[in-house]
Amino acid sequence: MLAPATALLGIFIILPMALTIWLSFTQWSTQTGFETASFVGIQNFIDIFANNSVGRDFKAALINTGVYTLSSVVVILPLSVALGLLVHQTLAPGGVFLRTVLFATYMVPMIAVALVFSKLYSPSEGPVNQILGWVGIPPQTWLSAPQTALGSIVILNIWQQVGYFTVLAVAGLTQIPDSLYEAAKIDGANPVQRFFSITLPLLGNTLLFSAVIAIINAVQVFEPVALITQGGPVNATNVLTYHIRRVGIERAQGGLGSAMAVTLMLALVVAIAALFAFARSREKSA
Repeated sequence: MLAPATALLGIFIILPMALTIWLSFTQWSTQTGFETASFVGIQNFIDIFANNSVGRDFKAALINTGVYTLSSVVVILPLSVALGLLVHQTLAPGGVFLRTVLFATYMVPMIAVALVFSKLYSPSEGPVNQILGWVGIPPQTWLSAPQTALGSIVILNIWQQVGYFTVLAVAGLTQIPDSLYEAAKIDGANPVQRFFSITLPLLGNTLLFSAVIAIINAVQVFEPVALITQGGPVNATNVLTYHIRRVGIERAQGGLGSAMAVTLMLALVVAIAALFAFARSREKSA
């Protein structure tokens, strides 16, 4: 009974992953077949961390990915909890409509979102700068300046993702018994105390799951960079997924690109393991 699912998992997940790991230890051009790959050991990993052009570009892309991921997660999680509380406390008919509107942003394809935001961010014609002008703020360069380009992509990601995580927060809030809040009210706890003593601790598992998914989604960012900025300006938005494509496909350095992909996978595993370890330590201390 498990054979079809296991076969699909093996063909489309395990096999490509194993092939990528093997290629990361080889020198291989993506313009040739796998039979041309020659084993070079850990040389690819040495090259991507070396103090040369290859290493500097990779480390810059790694930093951009880390900044993008951290910025997205630290905004999405609190915002989703705040919106979740708002939706959860809304009357049933209005709450259903609001949840639908919020989740609809997650259902919009990223390609469409990227194209729309590229117009919104237009320095001369974009409505974002026009709205800022109404309150006396000068036009911003958004995607055209290294200082603001990555942040503009982060805002795009937050807009699309926050609705999904709000729905998860609402699901977690519905599992908290009302009797706990009633008992806290009897004891004289104010709303802030109830939030930090009841809501936030009991949302721990939901927030942990949300954090893991948010990190994975952020690390995999590709479409907005490829469609809007192409890694620019001055490599300010050159995240790892786009850099891996640039190295592995455009430059045909398949072995080097595979080493970068494996490094990204290991960094993601370490980050998630650290997150779970932190969650376990919090549970034990509680």
